[in-house]
Amino acid sequence: MMQDEQIVALFWQRDERAIRETEKKYRRYLLKIAYQILADHCDSEESVNDTYLKAWESMPPHKPKALSVYLGRITRQTAIDIYRRRHRKKRQASEYARSLSELEECVSGGNATEQNIDLFLLEEAIHKYLGQLSLEARTMFVGRYYYMDSVREVAAYYNMSESKAKSMLYRTRAGLRAHLEREGFTV
Repeated sequence: MMQDEQIVALFWQRDERAIRETEKKYRRYLLKIAYQILADHCDSEESVNDTYLKAWESMPPHKPKALSVYLGRITRQTAIDIYRRRHRKKRQASEYARSLSELEECVSGGNATEQNIDLFLLEEAIHKYLGQLSLEARTMFVGRYYYMDSVREVAAYYNMSESKAKSMLYRTRAGLRAHLEREGFTV
C-alpha cells in the first residue's frame, strides 16, 4: 500500500492514480465517518466520492501532512452538508442528529452573526477544556461528538459498558457546560 506522502505527491502531479490509491487506502475509514453522520449508504457513498473530488481540487495548493485527517475532515464536512440538505425536506435519526441533540445543552443557538464572531473564542474554550480531560474522557468525547461514533462504539474504546460510557459523556458535557459558562458563554 502506498504511503501518504506518495499519494499527496500524485495529487500534486495531477496523476489520477491519486484517487485510486486514496480509495484503496481510505475508503472504509471515510465511509464510516460519512455513515455515522448520514445513516444512509447511498448518501455516504456520495459523500466519499465528493471527498475524492474535493481532495483533487484542493491539492495543490494544500499539502497535508496527515492525509487521513485531511480526508476525514473533508468527508465530515461534506456529509454534514448532505445531511443539512436532506433534512430540509425530512427528519431521520442518525448518530449526527443524536450527538448534536446531546450537545444542545452546552452550546445554545443565537443569530448567525453572533455565532460567527464568537466561533473562534468558542473553539479555543472547547480546546482548553478538552486539554484538561483525561485521555480516556477526551477520546470518548471526540469519538462521540466529532466522529459521531455511537455510544456502543465509544464504550468499546475502553472496553466498558454502554451505561458507564453514557455516564462519562454526560459528566464531560456537564463539565463543558460549566467551563463555557466560566469563560463567559451563554449556554
